[in-house]
Amino acid sequence: PAAHLTCVNASRTEIDTIARDYWAAGVRDIVALRGDVPPDMPRTNLDDGYAYADDLVAGLMKIADFNISVAAYPETHPEARSADDDIDHLKRKLDAGATRAITQFFFDVDVYLRFVERCRARGITAEITPGILPVTNVAQLKKFAGMCGTNVPSWLATLFDGLDENPELRHLIAATVAAEQCRTPMLAGVDNFHFSTTHRAQPTPTI
Repeated sequence: PAAHLTCVNASRTEIDTIARDYWAAGVRDIVALRGDVPPDMPRTNLDDGYAYADDLVAGLMKIADFNISVAAYPETHPEARSADDDIDHLKRKLDAGATRAITQFFFDVDVYLRFVERCRARGITAEITPGILPVTNVAQLKKFAGMCGTNVPSWLATLFDGLDENPELRHLIAATVAAEQCRTPMLAGVDNFHFSTTHRAQPTPTI
């Protein structure tokens, strides 16, 4: 079994207790995330918490020998000072003990491939798993993409025009687009993908 663990608005004691409970329950794989703080939510436990994901990774590794995945951002995290600074932060997370990175979702495969090249040039050797998001709701996608800095190409919305009442065709198109996103990375040697289902798993078996 695997689990996600975020450190936003949680104390170190709370996070450490959860991690020990995970280990005792047989959980060995964790996706460690800082998490996004809503604008109207104060960071109440900043003084006693893990401020960033690299701190969280280091803390988890003191508790047990977890297999830890962390987030990576091919189009740069919205809070990063620069693309290079963002990659440096990814390297700190991996150096702290994470074993692989999972990217934020993207639609331009070349963006992912260039990102991997930049990471390799900065000395990152860990696996960088592509994050794939099968699209079933374009309006929701645009809102989510705006929060995480992902570019949504105009052709994507066009594919779903007029299909609000045709869920079967929407799922088929979503699966086709996602499968095409996987094709080029597979040719480049990528053999692991992370599918974000957002509580809608229907397209993933088709992919």
